[in-house]
Amino acid sequence: MNLTIRQENMVNMTILFLSGEIDAYTAPKLREELMPLTELGKSIKVDLTDVHYIDSTGLGIFIGALKATHIHKGDLVLAGMSERIRRLFTITGLNEVITIEEEEATK
Repeated sequence: MNLTIRQENMVNMTILFLSGEIDAYTAPKLREELMPLTELGKSIKVDLTDVHYIDSTGLGIFIGALKATHIHKGDLVLAGMSERIRRLFTITGLNEVITIEEEEATK
């Protein structure tokens, strides 16, 4: 499956809307879109409502983005997780280090 990324820019925040799967095949596309945003020192929200699968490569992208946003005084927030994706972040302990909005995904 592919990964679709749509970007919406606001004054103090950029929102990335992701759709599809984040795996070894699609992770480079996510890295290419996400990492330059981390250097801007703004808040980044990643909407995962339409993401159905994330593997360890995808998790690594989010860890790298978190570190980069902290270096550049920005914030990274993940939102819209399905219960399955949220469980992945809980099992790996990443829910303790990455800000996750608590609202339930609508899809």
